[in-house]
Amino acid sequence: MSSSYFTDLAQQYIDGEWRPGTGSWDIIDFNPYDGEKLASITIATVEEVDDAYRAAARAQKEWAATNAYARRAVFEKALRVIEEREEEIAEAIIAELGGTRLKAGFELHLAKEFLREAIHLALRPEGRIIPSPIDGKENRVYRVPVGVVGVVSPFNFPFLLSIKSVAPALALGNAVVLKPHQNTPIVGGTLVAKVLEEAGLPGGLLNVVVTDIAEIGDAFIEHPVPKVISFTGSDKVGRHVATVCASHFKRSVLELGGNSALVVLDDADLDYAVDAAVFSRYVHQGQVCMAANRVLVDRSVADEFTEKFVAKVRTLKAGDPRDPETVIGPVINSSQADAISSAVEQAIAEGATALVHGATTDNLVEPSVLTGIPADSALLQQELFGPVAYLIPFDGEEEAVRLVNDTPYGLSGAVHTGDIERGVNFAKQIDTGMFHVNDGTVHDEPIVPFGGEKNSGVGRLNGETMLDAFTTQKWISVQHGRSGFPF
Repeated sequence: MSSSYFTDLAQQYIDGEWRPGTGSWDIIDFNPYDGEKLASITIATVEEVDDAYRAAARAQKEWAATNAYARRAVFEKALRVIEEREEEIAEAIIAELGGTRLKAGFELHLAKEFLREAIHLALRPEGRIIPSPIDGKENRVYRVPVGVVGVVSPFNFPFLLSIKSVAPALALGNAVVLKPHQNTPIVGGTLVAKVLEEAGLPGGLLNVVVTDIAEIGDAFIEHPVPKVISFTGSDKVGRHVATVCASHFKRSVLELGGNSALVVLDDADLDYAVDAAVFSRYVHQGQVCMAANRVLVDRSVADEFTEKFVAKVRTLKAGDPRDPETVIGPVINSSQADAISSAVEQAIAEGATALVHGATTDNLVEPSVLTGIPADSALLQQELFGPVAYLIPFDGEEEAVRLVNDTPYGLSGAVHTGDIERGVNFAKQIDTGMFHVNDGTVHDEPIVPFGGEKNSGVGRLNGETMLDAFTTQKWISVQHGRSGFPF
């Protein structure tokens, strides 16, 4: 039963050993729906972070020299472990982060897909021989692991988003130290370690430190061992991570927030657009970086779309995430719940109309739909991590493009139209890393480059881009015969 995860895995995992942290306080892991205490984990100190990185550095050389086919076998076994434990892991996702059954299934499906890609990735690095202007010279370019990768994962899809960086980094011959979010230390951290331990990953290659910035400061990203930091989280923290990494000549891969728009043009299939928009805004209580914060609708169809959208939102059941009928579970913690409620009240104070005004009870925030938000409202510039949709009318495509781009973020988005090429031409004008025609805004596929522009991040993950993220290139030249020197 998954409850054993919260007793057995409430530890640090360093150098292949499960051990308690030695910090002066505990992270308490709560169920966000009912407040039940799931686990208490004594936090890791700066010394334990150092232990984890040193263990990773020791283990990495031998792992990098291991045959890629042997490395691949670990991830094949990890996939089988997840398949065997799928129901238990789903229960843990529901308990620790308030994900609905639908969301838990979605997260596990994607986690398995990304593991399958990691299996292939182990064999992907290829060397090249490049011509030289010098007679007899052979230029070899090798693709080699960076060494040790630090991974910081978020609370919203913790199992998936930890695996998404951890598995490829390991498959490519690196070692990893993972720091999960404090609200999801088991599903986002030690459970990932347990799966890979059972799959036969040698000790020291993956280390998990459950800790807090209040205890360790910047030690996780400043440490001299890791060469790459893969961070998923807010743009505010991402900016700090990038600054610290740059000052220590480290590479950072940053998957940050979004303020995506779903656009409904005048020739869209409105029923279909409503379904896509409701899913894109309210999946996992809106706690998704790709979520459609803003729903932009051509004024000529706005009344009809709004009526259908509101009707559908009113059917979304909020409540216990263990209930298969529940669509809206709790948000992760009380500060998130307060921030969402405050945003709704601020919008109304600024003159917006609440077509649906959901109540907030503890961490359970019911869906809201707002319209008439002033064009200069700061709310339209921000990421809102909760079940609140902003409906915004526009007059013609040109205005729609301007409104979609009028945000510091550039992650995802979607457009609905009866003319696919019109949709593609629209998509080309949007400053985002990803954009979808006649679909939702929330998508992630194992071999398609994933990432954003502007404040939504730097770099890409998935498929071939994992090679850019977690390997480096090394030029070795061989001079056949003798080279000539000018003196």
